Amino acid sequence: MLRYEVHATGAQLPLDDVIELYRASTLGERRPVDDQPRMRLLMEKANLVVTAHDDALLVGLARSLSDYCYATYLSCLAVRQSHQRKGIGRELIRRTQLAGSPATLILLAAPKAVDYYPRIGMQQHLSCWTLKPDEILL
Repeated sequence: MLRYEVHATGAQLPLDDVIELYRASTLGERRPVDDQPRMRLLMEKANLVVTAHDDALLVGLARSLSDYCYATYLSCLAVRQSHQRKGIGRELIRRTQLAGSPATLILLAAPKAVDYYPRIGMQQHLSCWTLKPDEILL
C-alpha cells in the first residue's frame, strides 16, 4: 500500500535510502550520488520534500525549495523504475503544489522526462536561463 509523507526538510530521511532511490529511478545519472557529503547537503537544504513509500520501501521523492508564497522550485522528482507509470510522480507533484501553495511550481525537466510534464497538464516556459557553477557571467 502506498503512503505519502510531507517533510519540512530532507535531513530526516536516511541518506542511503535516498541515494538508492536516485539510482533506481535513473535520476542518479544527473545527481552527485557518489558524493555523500554533497548528497547530504542536497537533502538538508531542501525545505519541502514529499516522499512515497510502498510499505517500508522508498519509491518516490519530490525535493523542492519553496518560499511558500511565490515560487516552489521542484529540483528532483524521482520514482523508482519498478514503480513508474502508476501515478506516483503525478501525486508527488500534486502534493508538492498543495504544500507550497499559493506558490507557482517550477521545474526543469530531465531529458528523459520532457514529454511527461505536458501529459500531466504542466505548461512549458520558454524563458528559463541557467548559469552553471563553472561558467562566468559576462
